[in-house]
Amino acid sequence: MYAVIRAGGKQYKVQEGDVIEIERVKDSSDSIRFTPLLVVDDEGKTRTGRSNLADARVTAKVVDEVKGPKLDVYKYRNKTGYRRHNGHRQRYTSVEISGISLDGQSKPAASRTKKQSAAADSKPAASRTKKQTEESSDGT
Repeated sequence: MYAVIRAGGKQYKVQEGDVIEIERVKDSSDSIRFTPLLVVDDEGKTRTGRSNLADARVTAKVVDEVKGPKLDVYKYRNKTGYRRHNGHRQRYTSVEISGISLDGQSKPAASRTKKQSAAADSKPAASRTKKQTEESSDGT
């Protein structure tokens, strides 16, 4: 299951367990709740719109606050002695997506059925090519 959330004027496609960096969140609580814009569940059903996602929630745990790369801005005008230097370093909040819930309750991860697990564990039978069958019948 994945969801599309909005944070800091940007949209992020997230799954449970993803760690993303969003623009700095001032309140220092341990968890953040997002209202998703779109949710695709494990069965492939897509849900969009405010009425369909009224009870849907994406919860995230704050991991850390980090700084982005340093950006240097230089201004220079020819022959006037005008020189300016300015730097900027954006701050981000790193969050880990802890759960995606539809209708206010989270669903456990889909477990594999016996048929699915047996099919995944067994190897497909090796098919013989024409050359292999001729060599085996030749006896040499």
